[in-house]
Amino acid sequence: MKTVISLKDLEEMVRGGQGVTSLPPDALLTPSARDFLRDLENGAARPSVAEGRSATAPVKPVSAKSPKHELEAFLNSPKINELKLQVCDIGRRLWQRAYVDGNGGNIAIRVAEDVVLCTPTLVSKGFMKPEDLCLVDLDGNQLAGTMKRTSEILMHLQIMKRQPRAVASVHCHPPYSTAFAVAGVQPPTCMIPEFEVFASVAIAPYRTPGTPEMGKLVADLVDKHNTILMANHGVVTWSHNNVEDAYFKMEILEAYCRTVVVASQLGKPVNTMSPAQLQDLLKIKQGLGIPDPRFGLKECELCDNEGWRPGVTCAVGSSGGAQTAPSVAPDPEAEALVQAITDQIMSGSVALSTLK
Repeated sequence: MKTVISLKDLEEMVRGGQGVTSLPPDALLTPSARDFLRDLENGAARPSVAEGRSATAPVKPVSAKSPKHELEAFLNSPKINELKLQVCDIGRRLWQRAYVDGNGGNIAIRVAEDVVLCTPTLVSKGFMKPEDLCLVDLDGNQLAGTMKRTSEILMHLQIMKRQPRAVASVHCHPPYSTAFAVAGVQPPTCMIPEFEVFASVAIAPYRTPGTPEMGKLVADLVDKHNTILMANHGVVTWSHNNVEDAYFKMEILEAYCRTVVVASQLGKPVNTMSPAQLQDLLKIKQGLGIPDPRFGLKECELCDNEGWRPGVTCAVGSSGGAQTAPSVAPDPEAEALVQAITDQIMSGSVALSTLK
């Protein structure tokens, strides 16, 4: 006999921290239960029809010093369960896009002044369940949750302590962005508007993942950058809005790095926007509250891509537009050596032909 799932059943599952994705495959949902699931997937709260109570009833505020039972209740509250569903959804997207492999990657959200919701260790981000997530304090001590917290939480926490505006952060290993991190190359600028408006990239030196040293090197950059390439490791992004926004920055960075790599292989100089055009984008960026170290620079200082290996540069010419670097002249000594070797080979061929 098939199981019938009602709205009340789903509300009790959510309050208890049980994932609604674990329903029996042959379960029959009442119409109100189907609506409830749809609203959860869309991130919308739905009022409870049971006893006239709200499914998002207020929960007592907590801190890292709250009693254990209050922290556990907070972890299983409707508000936090909604965030858990968001984190699991983002984890699936990271995995589906091949931004993570194995059990790599981690996600964190500040849910109280000194309390952070984070992903567990040794669990694929593509198959996380809401009940896998846990709470930690700003020093990395686990406060609630049955699964052990991620081993790289210290990096997320140091970002949040250094940058009070950071409410969420995402770390993963997207291939093209990580390739720039491994090569130690700063992605060039002045090419695509979305990248210029929403991302501000820097490179942190390599340290062992999960160590305080790694977290400090990343945190040292977050006042002026929201997207950090971690040398020989991956990428971490933070947002002052929400966890979805932190994830969006990862998508924008990876799409940009992939486009730049492909464009550099087409055999033509890469076009860049002018410094005046970039200045317009930076005004939009500043209005959105997104950090960037280029705020306040003169136009002639904005598009410095000398570190980009294909040789893309950006400078203000007589027309005020962007210019590309001149082609490199051949080495005279190398040309002479090649010609001498060629002459010797040709002379030998002629000599051999006279003996035939």
